[in-house]
Amino acid sequence: MSEMANDHGPVVQSALLRDELVRLRTRADLAQDQVAVDLGWATSKLIRLEGGPGPVAPDDLDALLGRYGATATATAERLRELNRGADDAHWWAEYRNDVPAAYLDYVGWERGAVRIRQFPGPVLPGLLQLTAYAEALTEMTGAPDRGARVVELRLRRQSELAGRDNPPQQHYILDEAVIRRRTGASRDRTIMTEQLRYIARVAEGSGGRVIVQVIPFERGEHAGLSGPFTLLDFDGGLPGILYLDPGRDPIEMTAHHHRVADFTDTFERLRVAALPAAESLELIRGAVQDVA
Repeated sequence: MSEMANDHGPVVQSALLRDELVRLRTRADLAQDQVAVDLGWATSKLIRLEGGPGPVAPDDLDALLGRYGATATATAERLRELNRGADDAHWWAEYRNDVPAAYLDYVGWERGAVRIRQFPGPVLPGLLQLTAYAEALTEMTGAPDRGARVVELRLRRQSELAGRDNPPQQHYILDEAVIRRRTGASRDRTIMTEQLRYIARVAEGSGGRVIVQVIPFERGEHAGLSGPFTLLDFDGGLPGILYLDPGRDPIEMTAHHHRVADFTDTFERLRVAALPAAESLELIRGAVQDVA
């Protein structure tokens, strides 16, 4: 796998490729039907190539690059590299019988994000959960086999992002109730204390790559009480994505500018309401004693 493919993953590789192909066509002032006629294609084929997932057939990509006059440029090689990356295996597909398809779509986009901003609602962020904490949460599903696979996927997401050449920045806003809840206490009272220590350790040692802020009880109600949400940002001019998963159907994922902008504003309001990062870590460390 190439360095570029390793850093973005196949879903984002494919999106970057198609975004650039559309950009090349519009710069050349060419309409889709004109390009299709010139290449002897049906217009529907070009529509699928510009809008569909996955890689483009190498011959079709070369034909487009030739029509756009980009065959001997650095741009052409970069797009071929993107196309090779788009053909990489979707490792998360092996979990298709365990979690909703919409969730796996999110995992594909998360794999290539450069920034993840999240208000995770009543639980700690999945990308910061230790195994015992994740298992305690999934026990509530009443399906042990499925729960084990959900935990496995959650941990795989963590390791895949950590293994990137440029791991994404992660910024989490937590409600104080999340760090006070003794999750897992019925199994082992140390689960929550170890989890909180781990989050503080990760955030403090990340060099600013992982930011955790807490909204204290004293701030009262806040915009996050309406539910969890995640914002993903990308390189290469791709639009941001909003992901809403209330823990039940329906899951919503959209790149619609209005919706993304609305929740970006909500995240900013939560950030302002929360304690600064350093004070938040002190609150988390203090909570360790309270949940022991």
